[in-house]
Amino acid sequence: MRSNPASINESGSAPETLEQLIRKAEAAGASDIHLQMNGEGAQVAFRLDGLMTPSVVIEKNLAERVFGRIKFLARLKTYQESLPQDGRIDRKDIGARNEIRVATYPAKKKEKIVLRLFASKENKTLEQLELSPDACGEIKAFLQRQSGLLLLTGPAGSGKTTTIYACLRQLAQEGSRHVITVEDPVEQIIPGIMQTEISEARGLDFATAARHLLRQDPQVLVLGEIRDDQTANLAVRAALTGHMVIATLHAGSCKGVLERLMVMCRDHYAVISALEMIVNQRLIRKLCPSCSGKGCSRCLNTGYQGRIPIVEWIRLNDPLRQEIRHRGPEAIVPAEKLADSARRLLEKNLTDATETQRLLG
Repeated sequence: MRSNPASINESGSAPETLEQLIRKAEAAGASDIHLQMNGEGAQVAFRLDGLMTPSVVIEKNLAERVFGRIKFLARLKTYQESLPQDGRIDRKDIGARNEIRVATYPAKKKEKIVLRLFASKENKTLEQLELSPDACGEIKAFLQRQSGLLLLTGPAGSGKTTTIYACLRQLAQEGSRHVITVEDPVEQIIPGIMQTEISEARGLDFATAARHLLRQDPQVLVLGEIRDDQTANLAVRAALTGHMVIATLHAGSCKGVLERLMVMCRDHYAVISALEMIVNQRLIRKLCPSCSGKGCSRCLNTGYQGRIPIVEWIRLNDPLRQEIRHRGPEAIVPAEKLADSARRLLEKNLTDATETQRLLG
């Protein structure tokens, strides 16, 4: 069970309070710290394993000083509360393990600040992702190909980027191919990979970057996200002309990926020919190993600690392509459904029925 958030009184020091919050968030494995100012002070919550978890309440006068301290460290305008601001805090300036991105936003009940913690840990391998053996094996088999399109899908925060980085690490270890990425943003640097960060302000979007980077003669092109028709058509053409292309495309299912791609690309024959594999994934919370789901200080009384992917996937072959040409996206039937993947984890006591119900309904 969760207890009511503790209160930090006004006699505290703003630098010390902020450092304590960051240390607590890092120890718990939180990805974000949310600070929402209201009439009595600031409510603090951690985004822990994808869900908001109340942490503490900072009393008003101290909360205002903490907000000012965050803006100062992030080199933002400390007096500005009516417009959004974005900045970054160097971990050395605050004794943190992670680089910290800062985003402020004016809300009706005064200002809100979100601190995003970017872990500097080593990229995971495909094996370390804890995918099912079949899914991991199929992705590895795809990475041995010379051309074709791999699309990853799932809602925000479902681990798509982590899976892409695992693929990049696999390709970097082989070291025999020229790999170029287009990302928003570049979250981790991988030696041996040419990584590009888009900038809308400079007019460098996914489509523009990818179009020019194809002139750099890449053998593998990785697109952080397909957002528009131009990028979708470019990805399909590249996959058909001898390039391996890996990208994400927002949809709710493997079938939904093909439906959306066919809307974005008029040449359906090209889409069906280029597409090699679709992976649809979610992240499900794991039971805390210290308390077996009962709730303890280590998991902030949530009963969970860490997350593990559940996936459904499909590899396209010639018979399936022929069926898609006749029946359309209805022919897409994943090799393993999300519910099946979750059931395997339930049988291993890695998660519970409550979490499966929350995630899948």
